[in-house]
Amino acid sequence: MNWISNVVPPKIRSMLKRETPENLWVKCPDSGQLVFHKDLEANLFVVPGSGYHMRCPVKSRLNSLFDNASYEEIVTPEVPVDPLKFKDVKRYTDRLKEYRSKTGNQDAVKLAYGKIENTPATVAVQDFEFMGGSLGMAAGEAIITGMELAIARKTPFIIFTASGGARMQEGMFSLMQMPRTTVAVQRLRAAKLPYIVVLTNPTTGGVTASYAMLGDIQIAEPGAVIGFAGARVIEQTIRERLPEGFQRAEYLKAHGMVDMVVPRGDMRSTLARLCRLLTNAPAAA
Repeated sequence: MNWISNVVPPKIRSMLKRETPENLWVKCPDSGQLVFHKDLEANLFVVPGSGYHMRCPVKSRLNSLFDNASYEEIVTPEVPVDPLKFKDVKRYTDRLKEYRSKTGNQDAVKLAYGKIENTPATVAVQDFEFMGGSLGMAAGEAIITGMELAIARKTPFIIFTASGGARMQEGMFSLMQMPRTTVAVQRLRAAKLPYIVVLTNPTTGGVTASYAMLGDIQIAEPGAVIGFAGARVIEQTIRERLPEGFQRAEYLKAHGMVDMVVPRGDMRSTLARLCRLLTNAPAAA
């Protein structure tokens, strides 16, 4: 017999009931360790025990990167919403509304301008929570806008990539963002401004095949999956067993595809140092 439900009056029962938030505890995918959500957030979404880097929300990443969490959000140009009138299980327009409501962002790339250890920088962050960070017209336009702003303000351009590839609902319009962003990178290079890429988990598909691998400096977060096609597809194609850790950040660094693997806690200081070095700016006081 449950005396609380059968004996205690309903009004008092409602006072005794405690609502526990679903995300109060987070389980580490690597070690199985349970971490209090507030502790995880305070540690930049890196599991304290195992060092596993979980996905970092866009706002948290920008707050941790810029001085005093102060930055200017850059508005990106509007693009045609559904050029192909695409529909699968849902209409594409309905999917966009759903993800805009869920994330609070208009699309998969957010732009910001501010100072990192007193060094001005233009930053783009890809949000994997928005349709898998897929590259569509809006995301491509945002990246190009960010690079053009960096040229206009003469600042380094830093991008944090996280994507499953091109956005299938936009077809060829999505694929065209690969050469468009590549051309924008060349303009940045012609202006002799640093282009720094931070590869986060995961960075795959058309994003890897374009702007994500064109940085002057290629940085990766620990354990990040980076590649064009998935490991299973590659194994089935070449009919060979892939090496342990294939497509992980550490493996790619060992084989020359990535310049450095930097833990999230050291990312701000590393980026500031690189920006000063590449722009010949004086060292921080």
